[in-house]
Amino acid sequence: MNTIHSFKVDGIAGGMIDFAAFAGKKILIVNVASECGLTPQYQQLQELYEEFEDKITIVGFPANNFGAQEPGSNQEIQTFCSHNYSVTFPLAAKVDVTTHPVYQWLTKKALNGVQDSEVTWNFQKYALDEQGRLVHVFPPATSTLDDVILDWLNV
Repeated sequence: MNTIHSFKVDGIAGGMIDFAAFAGKKILIVNVASECGLTPQYQQLQELYEEFEDKITIVGFPANNFGAQEPGSNQEIQTFCSHNYSVTFPLAAKVDVTTHPVYQWLTKKALNGVQDSEVTWNFQKYALDEQGRLVHVFPPATSTLDDVILDWLNV
């Protein structure tokens, strides 16, 4: 079965994010947006990243798929995240979650081997284990600091 570790994506500031580099860590993939009611979750994501940096990496995927809530350019998004939330976890270049290869893999059981899902709104969270396999999908409204995520992280 294919794992997330086979993917490389463009980083928001250039360069590549190579998921193989995260082997041995849990990964939380989140589609993010700067003008959403859930945007304050950036702060929770950053707190989780800082507290558990040895166990997890978070990769944000800016996307303008829901409510046109991420209209900015990559540079504008990066500036917003840095200035407002001091984001240091990796951010991919802006994507369309309906067509991007990582999201095709995350949402199709035929590719991920676990389950079909649909990205329903900004800040949906995909949890992957240390081997790069999909293990959970958390709804957008689930706080990054919710017990269900902290329990997963501490397993």
